[in-house]
Amino acid sequence: MATGVVKLELPRGMRDLEADEFANISYVRDKFFETARLFNFHLTEPSPLEMLSTLEAKSGAAISNEIYAFKDKGGRDVALRFDLTIGLTRFVTSRRDLKMPTKMATFAGVWRYDEPQAGRYRYFHQWDIEVYGPFSQESDAEVIEFVSAFFKKLGLKVAIEVNDRQLIEQYIKTRLHISSEEAVLEMFRAVDKVPKKGAQAVLAEYRERIESSNLQALIELSKVKGTADEVAGKADVKRLESWQKLAGLMDSLKARKVEGARVNLGIVRGLDYYSGVVFEAFDPASDSGALVGGGRYDRLTEAFGRKDIGATGVAGGVERIVMALQRHGILKQSAKALVYVAHASDDVRSKAVEVVSALRAGGIAADYDILGRALRKQLDDASMKGAALAVIVAPDEIAAGQVIVRSMKGGAEGKHPASNLAETLHKMLRA
Repeated sequence: MATGVVKLELPRGMRDLEADEFANISYVRDKFFETARLFNFHLTEPSPLEMLSTLEAKSGAAISNEIYAFKDKGGRDVALRFDLTIGLTRFVTSRRDLKMPTKMATFAGVWRYDEPQAGRYRYFHQWDIEVYGPFSQESDAEVIEFVSAFFKKLGLKVAIEVNDRQLIEQYIKTRLHISSEEAVLEMFRAVDKVPKKGAQAVLAEYRERIESSNLQALIELSKVKGTADEVAGKADVKRLESWQKLAGLMDSLKARKVEGARVNLGIVRGLDYYSGVVFEAFDPASDSGALVGGGRYDRLTEAFGRKDIGATGVAGGVERIVMALQRHGILKQSAKALVYVAHASDDVRSKAVEVVSALRAGGIAADYDILGRALRKQLDDASMKGAALAVIVAPDEIAAGQVIVRSMKGGAEGKHPASNLAETLHKMLRA
């Protein structure tokens, strides 16, 4: 029976990560882990596969259209995680033995069945931190300070825009006289769309559902931003109960030396489970959208049966952060400088391999030619691989206990003892 050639293609919206892309993601991951350790967050990872009912508890039954949901071989309705918050929250709320507060951090891949676009795939990476337990403002400030510290470690200046949904909810109820919970949530969803769609498009979309004058008033409020004092002078919010809480949060951020933080009454975050402080971080030099978003979501822990646990957190899309770093030309690779070991003749080839192994054991990234090519070809290979130094193992020198070390940048070379070569190269690479 004739067999055809298998067509090797990926499912739509998927991709393979090439070496440079993987290195960029790893760089962001390493900086995230460093920051998480500084703040004493516990590094963990929730299950990639959840029961569909768990995800629906957060986002409603319609979420199954936007994610990878299917029946497993046991007939159970399951789905791949589409974010990291829900898995961490499920874990914490189900563990009554955990001492509060609990600070969790994770970095992993997620799946969403979105329409693929340029630079957007159906599998991508997120980082996420959450503080569970307190209902206090301190955990909100802790999470926002983490964002500031993380981007500072990456070398990227960001603007952090902060609001409180309770403040906006009080404005809607007391100034616009709207009391229905569903109507209030509809107002949140509408104003959250303004930055992307524009005010007129949103007014037209919600004309049949929301009184236009009320929505227009909320849209005007959403344009107010600045320091707490500036916002209090521009908007009729100072007498609202939640204003003092938001002003107090901004004072805490100032004391923590969080740079670039301001109040923005237009930040509401469209998800219905947010219940208090909400914030986003942006690259001020770009209009590409938020790099991270987060806030307080006590409604989610309550939906999972734990009214006694408060929750606040933040998540960021890694690929979007990588693009911002590339845009500013500040992306740095964490790979160590490479040393290439070449052999001048076949009779010292095995000695060259010994040198390679010794350098690796000494903590130096080392490579060599596995094809048995001539010395000139080996040095061409060293240059192509971006080696900083080449170690040349030659018969006369190795007989005298020495090797030749050549700078691949300037071409200068000298002879050095083979016995403590790793130590010598460490000093040369640091110079």
